[in-house]
Amino acid sequence: MENLKAYIESGVLELYVLGDLSPEEALLVEEMAFQHPEVRDEIAAIEATMEEYAIQNAIAPSEDVETRLFEKLGLTDSKLEDDHFQASATYAEEPKVVLMDNSAGKVRTLRYALVACVALLVISTAALFITYNKLNDAHDQIASLNLDKQKFAGVVRKLEFQNQGLDNIAAMADSKEWATIRMEGQAYSPSSKMKVYWNKKDKSVLINYIAMDLPKADANHEYQLWALVDGKPVSLGVFGSSDSTGKEALVKMQTIEKAQAFAVTLEPTGGSVNPTMDKLTVMGGV
Repeated sequence: MENLKAYIESGVLELYVLGDLSPEEALLVEEMAFQHPEVRDEIAAIEATMEEYAIQNAIAPSEDVETRLFEKLGLTDSKLEDDHFQASATYAEEPKVVLMDNSAGKVRTLRYALVACVALLVISTAALFITYNKLNDAHDQIASLNLDKQKFAGVVRKLEFQNQGLDNIAAMADSKEWATIRMEGQAYSPSSKMKVYWNKKDKSVLINYIAMDLPKADANHEYQLWALVDGKPVSLGVFGSSDSTGKEALVKMQTIEKAQAFAVTLEPTGGSVNPTMDKLTVMGGV
């Protein structure tokens, strides 16, 4: 019963009444009408509705249509009167019966059908517009779900990086090859802190983003890591602040053969040749 109701509300019966279906589709509608009285009643109701709409919206021709038509045919009032007089004189003795055809009725029927077609076109256009809006809403929902899925996948990848970094940090803590340098905040940012790992064997240097707490750098500045070697600062490269996205837990910097201390300063983007001491953020001895 639900399927029959959906079939009736699908709009195929209106198309059948208007003759817009293919022969095969029209045959299917007729088979449904033969099997189900509800379909026959709906078809009859659609036909009655279209006929009533056409009648209510019929447009009567203006009064001067007949005059303009006769003028185009070259039949003026005086000529019509002469012709009428001649016809009367000619056929006065032998009257004939003239049969009127049903052309006027056919014109009215065609006019009603045209109005009904226009009405159905308006209804169909409105239905297509509503369907189009619904499809757009569904497309937006799907796009939103895909975006949420991508964000979730990004979070998962970030957590995987962090977990991998934590495993590496735990392994380094148990290794005698790695030295952990804890750097504390200086006058520029007393609350800052950071950890650097220095491998005594291969001289590699890693910074720990998880244990990093530095103020956010603006678009024109970034942090620069320094090693103090024999009292002179040596640059080990630049890096972003702790809230930079897309960073792994551990990031490798430049190697250094020996160092007495490590420090970080805030420098213009790209780094500086010498550290800006009034921007000294954290520092720690080996």
